[in-house]
Order: sequence, then structure tokens, then C-alpha cells
Amino acid sequence: MIKVQNLGFSYGNNEVLKHISMEIREGNIYGLLGENGVGKTTLLTLLCGLKKPQSGFIDVDGETPFDRKPALLADQFYLADEVKAESATAMAFAKANGVFWPNFDLERFRTILEEFEVNPLQRMDAMSAGQLKKTHIAFALACHVRHYYMDEPTNGLDIPSKAQFRKALTKYTPEDSSIVISTHQVRDLENIIDPIIILDRRDVLVNATVEEITGKLYFDYGNIIHPEALYIEQTPGGSIQVYPNTTGEESRINMEAFFNTVYKHKELIKGMFSK
Repeated sequence: MIKVQNLGFSYGNNEVLKHISMEIREGNIYGLLGENGVGKTTLLTLLCGLKKPQSGFIDVDGETPFDRKPALLADQFYLADEVKAESATAMAFAKANGVFWPNFDLERFRTILEEFEVNPLQRMDAMSAGQLKKTHIAFALACHVRHYYMDEPTNGLDIPSKAQFRKALTKYTPEDSSIVISTHQVRDLENIIDPIIILDRRDVLVNATVEEITGKLYFDYGNIIHPEALYIEQTPGGSIQVYPNTTGEESRINMEAFFNTVYKHKELIKGMFSK
């Protein structure tokens, strides 16, 4: 389990994170959402130990990530938004770097690349942006680690590739892994991310499962405007409305509508999910 308590971090006088507290449990794919500049990437780099908390603490399976102990490093992977085009073939890159992860499987890497329709013998610096991103995703999944931190993994992928990514993520990650994905592309991932973390400037507004969200909020796709609607978005066939679920009726979440509802009623929603 990952525990974050009163985490704080600043860049000079720019305080990015303040008193951030949350738990990240194994066996889940967390969606980390938030507007630009709220500290999503900073949080990921703190979780994996690339940065040191300036206040508070992070505990990952009983270890402090910034201590950079080999056992923890070997059981985690941070996939940055911008990936490097190495001057080597995909297979040569994997053979040279996979040794740092004890569970790395070269054949799994090759298999995932084939599913991604990427030639394992192609030089990485000759790949398209999408091919290069898929190569780094394949390498990450072939490491077979317990903790994954992914920053905008679907950026640069076309529509078929996004489907390939979703399938590979659920197929090749361990069942007890904890996966945190920072994304603006909620439609790309809304069928696989659960729970949802919504980060505000210096605050966590929501850290809840989809079941918890739909238990407290109802997502209405009809034409009749509800008097207690917290958010309304017009669609070609009617509207999407979000309002308090007072009847316990089930509904299908719309991630974008939920995100917009949270940002429109920050204190209300935070209070609703902190109970």
C-alpha cells in the first residue's frame, strides 16, 4: 500500500502541493485528474522517489521512495509523458535496460510490441512518436512490477493504439499492482480507471471508487432538467446532468461531467466524499 500524509512541495516560492493526504491500494488502476499546473506530474515523481518531499511523508510498502533502495526501485516503474528516442533498436534497448528489473521478461516485451504493431528490430530514433511511446509502454509492462506511475500514457497515440494500450495494461500488469495514471484524456481511459483521484491546487478534492461516486451522484442522460442539477452539459440528443443521488438508483458515470462537477462545486463535493 502507498500512504501519503500531509505532503508538501514547492518550486521556489511556488507552492504546488500542500497537506496532500491519500491512500493508494493494490489491485487498482487509479486515474489522477486535475487541471494543468495542479501538481500531477510532481506528485508522480514524488511517489517514485525522483523528488524529495519538503514536508509530510510518503510510505510505499514500508519504505520511503526518496531513499532509492534497490528493492523498491526494482519493483516500480515511472513512465514519463515525454519519452526518449534511443539510438538503438527496441530489442537492444530492452536487453540493455531490462536487467535493472528482476521480473523483466524480454519475450513479453517482444509479444507486447507485436500486439502494438511495432517492429522490435526498428531503431527507436527512426520511429514515429506513437511507435516510440508504445515501445516505452511495452518495456514498462514487460518489467512486471508492483507499482506503476504513468504520466499521460495515451498522449501521441492514435485511436487504435489507445485501445491496444487499454487491453495491454489490464492483460500484462500483476493483479496486486497499484497503477496511478495521470491523464487529461479521460475518455481514453474511463473504462479502466477506478478509483478516481481529483487533485486541486494544494488539495485532494476526491479519492473515490466509481461505485462510491455513483452512490453519491446520479448521472442523468435525459431531456428533463433536474432542479438539483449541479452540472448540466448539452448533448446532441439531450443533456448530461449530475445531481445528488438521493434514491440510491444506479447510473453510468461520465468522467468528464464528473470532473467538471467537482471543479464547479469544490467544497461541496469534497465534503460529500470526505464523510
